[in-house]
Amino acid sequence: MATVLSLSGSPSPTSRTARLLRHLDATLVAQGHEVIPLDVRTLPAEALLGADFAHPAIVRAARLVERADGIVVGTPIYKAAYSGLLKSLLDLLPQYALAGKTVLPLATGGSTAHVLAIDYALRPVLSAMGASHIVPGWFVLDRDITVQEGGGVHVAPETREALDGVLGQFAAALDRTPLRVAA
Repeated sequence: MATVLSLSGSPSPTSRTARLLRHLDATLVAQGHEVIPLDVRTLPAEALLGADFAHPAIVRAARLVERADGIVVGTPIYKAAYSGLLKSLLDLLPQYALAGKTVLPLATGGSTAHVLAIDYALRPVLSAMGASHIVPGWFVLDRDITVQEGGGVHVAPETREALDGVLGQFAAALDRTPLRVAA
């Protein structure tokens, strides 16, 4: 099966975005995919803000992107755009870092006023970075993600159904994408 990088662009350690991604990661693992989680907030701020392309943590992140067959990109929406933290990492990746990759963009936010942020802010960047297939993304309202005791999440049934659909499209696209052989 495919290797999937699950990339959280949330700056918060108690992020609903990251928790939602880890929840979806389990579904992909159950389907037989290898999932590698990466929370951008764990990368050194000085490397991200100082554009230190050679920093070992940035080099490692770039290698994870290169290794992945598919990438799930999750971000909270702030002021109708994806997080600045995510932008900082994307700026440090090679121009065509997503070439040949299937990408699933996901966003979380407090209001449906930001629902188009995926299509108008995030999708163009992913496309410019060469993503070969960007499946339709999904915007999840914060109120549809309930953090449970122990850190897990409960996703509202209607939202879970929609997420299952986009995750299914992502998995189907991964199955159609020729997998790369490690060098």
